[in-house]
Amino acid sequence: MDQELAVATVVAGLVTASFPFYLYGAWIMIDTEVVTWDVLVYHLKFIAVGLALTTLPVVGWMVPRTAAQMGGLLVVHAFFGLQAYAMLAVALTGIVRIFQVKRDHDLYTDGAAADVEIDDLHENMAGWRRRLRVGVFGYVLLWLIAYLIGIVRYLLRYQVFW
Repeated sequence: MDQELAVATVVAGLVTASFPFYLYGAWIMIDTEVVTWDVLVYHLKFIAVGLALTTLPVVGWMVPRTAAQMGGLLVVHAFFGLQAYAMLAVALTGIVRIFQVKRDHDLYTDGAAADVEIDDLHENMAGWRRRLRVGVFGYVLLWLIAYLIGIVRYLLRYQVFW
């Protein structure tokens, strides 16, 4: 059990460490008036690290152990975790289309026109941007719920404080 506790603690630490990467990646986009290609790549570096710190422990350690730990709290934890990834897929369907249109209009260059209204670039842009916002918000909200349930599961299973 000591080895399992050590691995569980490392996994909990990795997933916990992903949240600041998500926050900083979001802050980059919120704080930037004109999103250039360099800003987008810089933002995606932090988001990718956050996703890796969450996804690798899930795929490498949590999912293989699921059948051996089947219970009500695990099912709820897995439900919210899967829903978070589903919302991430929703966000990706929006960002891919936005990326394509902005790339076609050469809006990722340093000299891009800052006065271009993004919704005027394509008739579906407002819908794609809404899909992106809903997907990102949903991912973060559901990720937080799954994370908190996972921490409760960790505390109940390993009883580190009592």
